Amino acid sequence: MQKIEIKQAGGYQRLEWVEAPDLCPAPGQVLVRVGAAGVNYADCIVRMGLYESAKKYVGWPITPGFEIAGVVAAVGRGVETFAVGDRVFGVSRFGGYATEVSVPPEQLFLIPEGMSITQAASIPVVFLTAWYALCELCRLEPGQKVLVHSAAGGVGSAALQIARVLQCEPVGIVGAEHKRAVALENGALEVFVRRDPELWQKVSRAEPAGYAAALDPNGADTLWQSYQALGPMGRLVVYGFSSMIPKGRGTPSYLKLALKYLSTPRFHPLQMTGANKSVMAFNLSYLFERHDLLQKAMHAMLELFGQGRLWPLGVREFALRDAAQAQAALESGDTTGKLVLVAARGG
Repeated sequence: MQKIEIKQAGGYQRLEWVEAPDLCPAPGQVLVRVGAAGVNYADCIVRMGLYESAKKYVGWPITPGFEIAGVVAAVGRGVETFAVGDRVFGVSRFGGYATEVSVPPEQLFLIPEGMSITQAASIPVVFLTAWYALCELCRLEPGQKVLVHSAAGGVGSAALQIARVLQCEPVGIVGAEHKRAVALENGALEVFVRRDPELWQKVSRAEPAGYAAALDPNGADTLWQSYQALGPMGRLVVYGFSSMIPKGRGTPSYLKLALKYLSTPRFHPLQMTGANKSVMAFNLSYLFERHDLLQKAMHAMLELFGQGRLWPLGVREFALRDAAQAQAALESGDTTGKLVLVAARGG
């Protein structure tokens, strides 16, 4: 097998293409011959050595990658839910940037008819993140307005689609004007550009009573404003801190990390009680062991995909061995939709 391996933290040059022994599935595991692997911002944070669950579960060396799609190559003893040859997709706790990966069957799902392997690889992380935020944490009701940051990216686009399924009214914020159309295509009722000097006045005018929920992966740059935009009983959901990482560098600036950390707003419980607002946060990689949540969420979404009420995001493909180029593109902030690594055995 071939895989991308990181031996120590650093820039794009740390993503090494290596040969490794073929895998055999352990009892209770499924061996997947990977056709495609999704690229997520968390993968870049892993490379930089800043991702806590990577330190907790793996350490160095590590192969990044949280989501894959491909064909079942073998099943371990006791696995009855999948058979050799099944087209599957799902989540892996790291290891996805490879031509083979072994995962528990509870983390895999059959690829629907008519969906390509690259499309399937783009779905699990972003749609599960958006689903958990909106359905498990926010528990929205029809007619409520939701503020979605990075609304042309992976999680943001998925959140717009899911919000519309929930009969809510999503308002998107994007990083640049050319991303507006993508957010509208995925269901945003209104879209604002983050660089607009009147951004927060426009956000407030779009929902004078305050938003029922706000999804914010930016960190210090927008968290306080997102919180202020909430109405009574509003919920701010935090699932990232992208503003702490410089664009295009490949490595973090520790001075910037420190400054952003110090400028991150602190939400006091007494103040939140008086304002009747909540702040919640999560990391999807810590939820992979909750097979009940994964199964419930993904099966519900697969039904919606089958009905055409959810649809795959636009995909930009890179070869697996070009993972560095894919991560650089993602970190640039210019991309929309999802980036996917296509695995070809032998390179």
